[in-house]
Amino acid sequence: MNNPIAKRFERSFDTDIRSRFFKGLDFGGPAGDPGWFGPGSAVWYVHSHLPTLILGLVGAAYIEGLDPSISWMGYDHSRLAERVDGIPTGNIDPEGGAVRLGHSISFFIGTAYGSTPTAEKLARTVRAMHHTIKGTRPDGLAYDADDPEWLRWNYATVVWGLATAHERYHRRPLYDIDRYYREFVRVGEALGGTGLPATKAETAECLESYLPRLALTPIKAFATGPNLRGNGVPPWAPGSAFMDWAARDMLPRWAQKLALYQKPNPVALRFRRTSLWLALNGLHDATGPLPEFRQAQARAAGKKPSPFVSTAPTAPDPVLTREEIEATA
Repeated sequence: MNNPIAKRFERSFDTDIRSRFFKGLDFGGPAGDPGWFGPGSAVWYVHSHLPTLILGLVGAAYIEGLDPSISWMGYDHSRLAERVDGIPTGNIDPEGGAVRLGHSISFFIGTAYGSTPTAEKLARTVRAMHHTIKGTRPDGLAYDADDPEWLRWNYATVVWGLATAHERYHRRPLYDIDRYYREFVRVGEALGGTGLPATKAETAECLESYLPRLALTPIKAFATGPNLRGNGVPPWAPGSAFMDWAARDMLPRWAQKLALYQKPNPVALRFRRTSLWLALNGLHDATGPLPEFRQAQARAAGKKPSPFVSTAPTAPDPVLTREEIEATA
């Protein structure tokens, strides 16, 4: 790896992501194990372009937070919201945002390229964490991360975000994007989801069907649009004005209206999208796929894509505390 950009990215990824969030994940063995998807799958292809994968996660997190329950889950159960003396400032906590992104990257790289036991372990860990996320919103409505309706919404936002970023910004996007949607159902079922959309059209319909229950909470409003101007966050980092723009620019039109998004004039819009396309693909070209992808290729050499097998849990998970989950993750 002689490219200085690639070297810098690899060092940064190793320090900030791999060393912190890839512990215990196996990509090199056992030999012959294709994992959940395998070579030639749409998931392997989409997730091998890390810059668009990250952008897709940013977009997914944005639309996910349009559900007030999600906003309050994040406020009550994560470090995403910045606080001073326990009082929220309306900003995203940089370290909290980095931790959430790191866990998300390890999950979607691990379930794509990890061994079958690795993918199953990641799914069990996320399910266990969901079991701990229960509470009551300020308006008195209860929330529960195990609610089937919430799981379906959460799944639809994630697969939409990853697929949309791929279609818009990948140099060579899949011709049949529905193949990705069909394969990715396996991840949603492993997290306990049922009745999940399996095509682009079904996912769009699913997302829009939730519109009557969506709203901008103060948490969401304070951390989007003009409220992010001049916050000093680098353009590529979580909570930056530019990443916020990129996420809102990908939203379905009905969601853009809810988020008060107004497109720039056509010249500015084309310039922004082209600049982002060039940056994302330039970074990918400089760095290439992650070592974990190459390890998975060697592990599953000669194997065909895995046939679809339901990964839905077949027995109740043990009830663990957050501390116990983090200790075994």
